[in-house]
Amino acid sequence: MVKVTVDWTKCNGDGVCVDICPVDVFELQDLAEHPDTQKSVPVRADDCILCMACVTSCPTEAITVEEE
Repeated sequence: MVKVTVDWTKCNGDGVCVDICPVDVFELQDLAEHPDTQKSVPVRADDCILCMACVTSCPTEAITVEEE
């Protein structure tokens, strides 16, 4: 099992993770607690293949991926 976490206080909503993830783990969504910009949400974390492309490409270091 893989745990994919996005720190929404760091996420700038640029969508790099959405574009780079080969298995479409992320979606940009409107969140009530962050109304000014969309945030990345790991909606398919179970599909993560631990390639770490999202972690290395995130300009704000908002994403962590851990194997549980």
